[in-house]
Amino acid sequence: MRRWQMENTTMTTIRTTCERCGDVELTVRQVGLRLDADGTGGSYRFDCPFCGTLQCKPASRRVVSILLATGVAYEIVPVPGPITEEEIAAFAEALGRDDWISDLAPSDS
Repeated sequence: MRRWQMENTTMTTIRTTCERCGDVELTVRQVGLRLDADGTGGSYRFDCPFCGTLQCKPASRRVVSILLATGVAYEIVPVPGPITEEEIAAFAEALGRDDWISDLAPSDS
């Protein structure tokens, strides 16, 4: 008589909180992780399985370690540097134009 062994089909469950629905359970594929390039932390995001709202939450180094260990997909994002003098000058110049507000309004096309 042959014995058939089932593969380990245990699925990792990630428990977190939706701001609207409360506690939710997610699979590894339902969570995305963004890591700061400087290694200080990051954030994770998911669509709530109940209300569909996109949730973005900060992730400490500990949370990052746990999510990486479970196999959550991640991307590394650059950490923006401080605003430069040139950026401030360009912003001030743009505000001096009469049509600066049109740059903020969405176009109809």
